[in-house]
Amino acid sequence: MKARHARWQAGKTRARVREKHVYFFGGGKAEGNATMRELLGGKGANLAEMAGLGLPVPPGFTITTEVCRYYETHGQRYPRTLRKEVEENLARVERLVGRRFGDPSAPLLVSVRSGAPASMPGMMDTVLNLGLNDRTVEGLARLSGNERFAYDSYRRFLQMYSSVVLGLKPRSETEPDPFEEALERKKKDRGVELDTDLSAQDLRELVEEFRDLVRRRLGREFPQDPEEQLWEAIGAVFRSWNNPRAVTYRRLNDIPSHWGTAVNVQAMVFGNLGPDCATGVAFTRDPSTGEKTFYGEFLVNAQGEDVVAGIRTPQQITLAASREWARRNGIPEEIRKARYPSLEEYLPRSYRELRSIAQKLERHYRDMQDIEFTIERARLWVLQTRNAKRTARAAVRVAVDMVRERLLDRETALFRVKPEDLERLLHPSLDLSASPTPLTRGLPASPGAARGRVVFSAEEAEREAREGTPVVLVRVETSPEDIHGMHAAQAIVTARGGMTSHAAVVARSMGKCCVVGCGEMEVDYGNQLFRVRDQVVRRGDWISVDGSTGEIFRGQLPLHEPELGAEFSRFLSWADSVRSLGVLANADTPEAAREARKLGAEGIGLCRTEHMFFEPERIDAVREMILADDPEGRRRALEKLAPMQKGDFREILRAMDGLPVTIRLLDPPLHEFLPNTDEEIQDLARKLGLSADALRLKRDALFEFNPMLGHRGCRLGITFPEIYRMQVRAIAEATAELRAEGARPMPEIMIPLVGFADELRILRAEAESVLREVLGKARVPIGTMIELPRAALVADRIAQFADFFSFGTNDLTQTTLGISRDDAGKFLPEYVEKKILPKDPFVTLDLEGVGALVRTAVEKARKAKPGMKLGICGEHGGDPESVRFCHETGLDYVSCSPFRIPVARLAAAQAAIAPARKKPRHP
Repeated sequence: MKARHARWQAGKTRARVREKHVYFFGGGKAEGNATMRELLGGKGANLAEMAGLGLPVPPGFTITTEVCRYYETHGQRYPRTLRKEVEENLARVERLVGRRFGDPSAPLLVSVRSGAPASMPGMMDTVLNLGLNDRTVEGLARLSGNERFAYDSYRRFLQMYSSVVLGLKPRSETEPDPFEEALERKKKDRGVELDTDLSAQDLRELVEEFRDLVRRRLGREFPQDPEEQLWEAIGAVFRSWNNPRAVTYRRLNDIPSHWGTAVNVQAMVFGNLGPDCATGVAFTRDPSTGEKTFYGEFLVNAQGEDVVAGIRTPQQITLAASREWARRNGIPEEIRKARYPSLEEYLPRSYRELRSIAQKLERHYRDMQDIEFTIERARLWVLQTRNAKRTARAAVRVAVDMVRERLLDRETALFRVKPEDLERLLHPSLDLSASPTPLTRGLPASPGAARGRVVFSAEEAEREAREGTPVVLVRVETSPEDIHGMHAAQAIVTARGGMTSHAAVVARSMGKCCVVGCGEMEVDYGNQLFRVRDQVVRRGDWISVDGSTGEIFRGQLPLHEPELGAEFSRFLSWADSVRSLGVLANADTPEAAREARKLGAEGIGLCRTEHMFFEPERIDAVREMILADDPEGRRRALEKLAPMQKGDFREILRAMDGLPVTIRLLDPPLHEFLPNTDEEIQDLARKLGLSADALRLKRDALFEFNPMLGHRGCRLGITFPEIYRMQVRAIAEATAELRAEGARPMPEIMIPLVGFADELRILRAEAESVLREVLGKARVPIGTMIELPRAALVADRIAQFADFFSFGTNDLTQTTLGISRDDAGKFLPEYVEKKILPKDPFVTLDLEGVGALVRTAVEKARKAKPGMKLGICGEHGGDPESVRFCHETGLDYVSCSPFRIPVARLAAAQAAIAPARKKPRHP
């Protein structure tokens, strides 16, 4: 009986909790805390936490994210108990503040702010000074003794409420904000520069103009009832969860749309009440560098939006920063002190209190904090704290420093940096301090930044680069024969293609800045120009390319070169000490191999041999081999290539001495190596003693409409065995020569596109025959790339003839989904937007489909051959979410582009420690 009663009581408690939609904070008490982010949002949870710590937080309450979800799914209606809960909590705020909401003699004003579980700065809406009307503004003037302040607050409220709640915005992109236009007109009429120079009478007149504007544009009066204002503002903040900028931000930052936002209603404190008032933002460390120095900006006699709006020059919080700012801007010390004093000088008591609170919050949250504050008549109030946004460089330094300061353990520190952010540290970046407008945008296919003169062909790129001119190669799309121009260019830009298109994959392997899929770009090869809307960029014009954001700018923007410090190496050494996944590189040249090793690669998981064939001095021999009429003709052509291949392999193996190098034998269809232009066809015909027409006929006979599913990979090895024999012999001879020098080459041979066990059986036997001729009994592992669904399903049979499997997830994704990675950019974004796909499957592995095939193949392979080495070498090897899948699936390694190696090292470490790691108290 007692047990039943206890269960009934517990059920009642849970029901009461579910009915509770509002959580109070203030007066040293709080009903929530920092662990309740999902329910209270980040802002509400942190306000409750700070109130519970006894910090000076203006009292208020949080309406939960559950209400947002209810509001969205119930026709923008509220839960039945919400109104009563809001009234009760508003009364508690009134008692603490000593003023009443809507009281014309002593009015309480409130702010209404959003607060999602994840930080989304500036993406949703806020309303300040709510509760003002024609009567309460007079009460505020009497209460404060400052009529100018009261009408300044009223005109701000009218503007913000009309825009956010009533929807009075510019009617087009070119129309100026009507409220800002009226304000600027008033300042011009009065001959003043700043809004703080306007008098109380000026502001009264602006209030009337603003109200008239609402009347004319919306056909209604501005609402005078504070209660109506409050409920309409709450609804507007909930609706802003789905405004376009918030939706875009969530998509870019992988924030789930079902989370919703909380709403925080909080008593207003005023930084615009006079000269002993201020508002600002402080950071406990420098967000750009991570240096442990108090940092921030403030404005005297202002409200919070003034600091971020840029309408006035903000002042520095610390004296040292203020002096440095003045020095950089050429401002004499006496002028700085008079006009732009630091908070440390201007309000020293408030400064000391703010600094003390900042240190307390950082120790409490064990992370760098971003703090919003207001000083009202020399009294400090903290309005918000959150884990600060920071650059990748700062994130690494803060994590390392906090371990040194014993605020964090190493495992927690490893989760303080996003793996994908590390890649930004390895490349130059554009200096965007002048806020240039992008010419166009595409997909950020390979990070970094570069600038150069526009060229439209690989030949011209190589020629201009040889003469010392930096160039950007612009193509509709690239093909393998553009490889020499891509290598010569500073950056590559294409009008078509996706994140795993040819341009993207090759650029990443080279570490080249690359932007693909610029849909607005029309490339006109004939006239040597490209158009973006009404703008034309011609051959030889300068452009600047940001491969980290996908933005392209006209002209030459300054570059910042990367600088990797000791913190970077120390941080990644911690990652290496806990991860179980190996991290290898996709690299095709000795330079790329050396770079990969420097970045921590433990070998090469994919060395593509076809890229070596496109070098200008080799392509003719390749074409001669392809066009030969019989095996003997092919052998003669291959004899010319063999020394070049051997030299390539020798230098790559030398660069990776003592580490495995997996060399994939020739994969693409042969027609990709043949010329396309009439000039190239005629030139090759002369060299081979053929007529141009005969050469065209041979080329057309080899052409494949769907080369992805055609005569390529191991199928070439079966039908033209001399090609693979030449490549295997080159690998074996390079290995023998290095061993004779005392080196430790560790080659592995990968046979591509195997779908049948007998394909691998036949080709393995031929390869082993060649290896025995050159290396005797020395063993070279031979495996295959699993890139066909059939291969995954019969992995146990194929495993009988394989020493290892490497999942080629780029092609496995194409063959499983029936989607071309080069053409999918036309529709994949819409699929992601409509939630048909959670993410671009060529960026993050499709776990349900492709992932299921990988898991099946792993189980079958390990059952047939326990301990068999398994890994992936597609571009997913550098994607953190895909790396986590590889760890959970039990793969041995991932292989990725050289500049993604640090990303994979950290992602693998996080995957290894995540299951055993307790959920942090302050996420």
